[in-house]
Amino acid sequence: MNLSHKAARAAFGTAVDAALKYVNKDREKNLLKLVDLAEKFMGDAFKKESYDGTRKLIQNPDGKWMEFVNRTLEELNPNVVKMTALNLGFEAAFCGTKKIRQARTIYNCNIPWLILLDPTSACNLKCVGCWAAEYGYKLGMTYEQLDNIITQGKKLGVYFYMYTGGEPLVRKADIIRICKKHHDCAFHAFTNGTLVDDAFCEEMEKVGNLSLSLSLEGFEKVNDERRGKGVFQKVMTAMDTLRRHGQLFGTSICYTRANLYTVTSDEFLDMIIEKGCRFTWYFHYMPVGKDAAVDLLPTKEQREYMYHRVREIRAPEGGKPIYAMDFQNDGEFVGGCIAGGRNYLHINANGDVEPCVFIHYSSANIKEVSLLEALKQPLFKAYRDNQPFSDNHLKPCPMLENPEILLRMVKNTGAKSTDLQSPEPIEDLYKKCRPYADNWKVKANELWDSNPHHVTTGYQNYKDSTEYQNYKES
Repeated sequence: MNLSHKAARAAFGTAVDAALKYVNKDREKNLLKLVDLAEKFMGDAFKKESYDGTRKLIQNPDGKWMEFVNRTLEELNPNVVKMTALNLGFEAAFCGTKKIRQARTIYNCNIPWLILLDPTSACNLKCVGCWAAEYGYKLGMTYEQLDNIITQGKKLGVYFYMYTGGEPLVRKADIIRICKKHHDCAFHAFTNGTLVDDAFCEEMEKVGNLSLSLSLEGFEKVNDERRGKGVFQKVMTAMDTLRRHGQLFGTSICYTRANLYTVTSDEFLDMIIEKGCRFTWYFHYMPVGKDAAVDLLPTKEQREYMYHRVREIRAPEGGKPIYAMDFQNDGEFVGGCIAGGRNYLHINANGDVEPCVFIHYSSANIKEVSLLEALKQPLFKAYRDNQPFSDNHLKPCPMLENPEILLRMVKNTGAKSTDLQSPEPIEDLYKKCRPYADNWKVKANELWDSNPHHVTTGYQNYKDSTEYQNYKES
């Protein structure tokens, strides 16, 4: 960091410390000061309406989301709160975003806001249907390789890194070491939760810049049928441990035709909220891999239910005090597909730089090329040229809802299958997704056309930007 950046970060940190010190004495007053501080430092990084909306929320002490904020402030470790504000707020959302926009113009390619990494293919479980359970746990990146990726990413403005696997906490010593070295970055790990213990939580307290999402399939019977006997109770114990140490965590849930209603039920949500979860990621089941069970894909009626249910859960009134996100049905808020380096990419345990964690095709390996060279690979350029893949952002994905586009991009760019178990020809993946896409299309169009208030400006603003026009002209 240069001196001016260090000074700005220090000033922001001091102001956060001061506000947090007195937040319990006059919460409304001091939270409003934090919003003023954010607006002063971040300015037009967010619209004025966003700052005003936050102020309005704070001034409604009996509202659902203010109760959520109060509970969070009372239960989280102060260092976790401060480091989240500094790294996700000041570094990633403010400084990083500005740097990323400049880099996109300079290099004429997508530059992501976050990078998803697989430190290892190893896992301590053998879940039914998971490739890691079959592959042999042989692949992984060294500490030095992970460090190098993050160092390169920061030069481009990337300050947010997520881990998946395998089971990333098999490498928890290296993960904590990375957190210490890159103390200006935010880190998040998707984990099965069984390796969480007091010693690890104590390390998380010290660094303050690592949060977790714990995987669940539903309640105990269904969860353990896939993940193994006793795993559900281990996850519940992990949540208790994380909560006791004041950690920020949530759940990661793959919804299928079989478990969709359970994992969105009041009973299930009440359980994870009581355990201390602040958020829940919902991931639509993807038929990736030669042996993928296509019959687990949600029906169009279930997909429509998820569209409405997630919005109901996080509504200002009613619902539940937990922030729910559904990538497949929340495309309108991010302008469609965010993969291919537009806002995120995936690097697997073999080092293959893929457009998405669910799309296993690439022509670049991070062990052979730089991060910037990987971002300039033909497949990623094809992503940029074709995004958004549909004007209806309820059909965001080039694989699930627009499989003809992924078929064309992979064939035209010469990208190869990176599937770590058994390479899957793009034609086979296309055939699995085509019926789903055709079935969902009519309902997706009905939902999109019936709501005139969709948030569609995000990607259009990007399309109209100087950086995008310079790219198109080049």
